[in-house]
Amino acid sequence: MTIKKYQGKTKEEAIALAKEELGNSVVIMNVKEVRQKGFLGLFKGNLYEVTAAVEDDAVAPQPFSVNRPITPAPTRGNFEAVADEKITFPAAAQEDALKDAFAAVNQVIHTKEKTIAEDVIKKDPVKKENVTENQSQNQPKQEKTEFRPLESMSFVEEISTERENENHTFYRMLYKVLLDNEVDEIFINQIMDDVEKVSHSTNGLDYLISNVYQKMILKLGQPDVISLSKSKPKVVFFIGPTGVGKTTTIAKIASKFKIEQEKKVALLTADTYRIAAAEQLRTYADILNTPLSIVYTPEDIAKEIEKLHEYDLILVDTAGFSHKNDAQREDMKTLLSSLPDTYERQIYLVLSSTTKYKDLIEITETYQNFCEYSLIFTKLDETRAYGNILNMKLKTGAPISYVTTGQNVPDDIEVVDTQKLVKQLLGGK
Repeated sequence: MTIKKYQGKTKEEAIALAKEELGNSVVIMNVKEVRQKGFLGLFKGNLYEVTAAVEDDAVAPQPFSVNRPITPAPTRGNFEAVADEKITFPAAAQEDALKDAFAAVNQVIHTKEKTIAEDVIKKDPVKKENVTENQSQNQPKQEKTEFRPLESMSFVEEISTERENENHTFYRMLYKVLLDNEVDEIFINQIMDDVEKVSHSTNGLDYLISNVYQKMILKLGQPDVISLSKSKPKVVFFIGPTGVGKTTTIAKIASKFKIEQEKKVALLTADTYRIAAAEQLRTYADILNTPLSIVYTPEDIAKEIEKLHEYDLILVDTAGFSHKNDAQREDMKTLLSSLPDTYERQIYLVLSSTTKYKDLIEITETYQNFCEYSLIFTKLDETRAYGNILNMKLKTGAPISYVTTGQNVPDDIEVVDTQKLVKQLLGGK
């Protein structure tokens, strides 16, 4: 991972400099306003400084030695926890429950150090001076190589053993936090392998946590949100299983563009399997004062869109189907391919964060067979485990875009906040 800082008179100028050197795949980690140097800081305007990062080629992980199940890593999602420069632990994650747990581990280490020192002195008061000397030099006393019982080991050797045990406690703690968040063990193992790579570094625990934190943000990537094209209209399809909230999600996005951005938005529905779905979308269309058209056959979509050629954005609701239903899958494939190439299209696969991981894998693989998509996760308010968001991003390689947190239109939708998501995955709130 390469991390660099850029300054500009405006935030946009600084970001542009970062993209010019590092490319469009750059991830903006932080933006802050800084004062220019000068006589008492006078007569000079402030600058904007952005911290930008871009991922280098992935490095294959080394085996992790803690006693835990080792699962072969997939070709996607591999990452290394080492950053190219020392990074201050992000302020947003300092209240993280995991951070508090790490502090508790350090407290245990210090307590055991004190206990061991007292035990050594009690057993052999003559060694008191040696203990003090070893503590200051932090080096084990040189003795002949021979077998010695535990109670005769030097203070520093005992401390070293204790530290090694506490490192294992730290590893297991991080492992458990991710596992409790239902992160796939394949990806947990990758993270833990990289933790071990830097665990012997002299940079300290904050450096280690910061690297893991930021590398997870990099792997989640930039959100792929709807961007309007110069050539009208932009056609956006929403696909996915039944009951995941596609129609409500469309209403939320339509409201954002119609009300907040004052764009001309039209709605289409190809869901003729459920009468209630069309009626629900018609209700939203009436409230927003936007047109709604029904597409009865895949071949009709071009004709309907042509009628709306002056609109900025057309949102297309589709029928949810079981990933095991071959006939409905073919209908969806035909619908998506029926859009003429003259129109720019975007596809979002809508998934519920409450769906079982095994089912999510089957669903995403089914849709990957005939289209490329970005991911929207709904119903985050109905779960406390967010591991499936990371799992599906690393499993499919598809960008994450939006998340929804309730039924309220248009409020309960937001562009995914990767920093907030990683903080939650690491035990924060």
